[in-house]
Amino acid sequence: MPGIDECLLEAMALPGARGAALVDWSSGLALGTAGESPVGDHETTAAETAELARAAAEYESFAQPAPAAMAQAAAVGADGPPVEDVIVTTRTGYHVLRFVETSFDSSVFLHLWLDRTEGNLALARHRLRALAEGLVLR
Repeated sequence: MPGIDECLLEAMALPGARGAALVDWSSGLALGTAGESPVGDHETTAAETAELARAAAEYESFAQPAPAAMAQAAAVGADGPPVEDVIVTTRTGYHVLRFVETSFDSSVFLHLWLDRTEGNLALARHRLRALAEGLVLR
């Protein structure tokens, strides 16, 4: 199971990856970074993406309670963030924010910035899911 640095290096191996970070959305701090930042500063990017992640995770419009049948199934399974990921498409790239379930407060997400012409959004989502599930936070 990879730690933060290994996880970010694996994310950067994806086609079109420009930058990656593990961010705590409750504080807006980057716990680890790799590659470039869209604004040239990883801390600014972490704070800005944390606002978006917080809104998605906390606003009722996005984090609606599951219907009764799904709620029963979820009660049996893991209890994680109500939102799996957030995707923002820009003219030049994609930003994928993948929430990471942790044994503590689950306020952590992976942020991957992809070049639009070289990146593969479907592959990135699939790979980030696997990375998030295997990530070991020490």
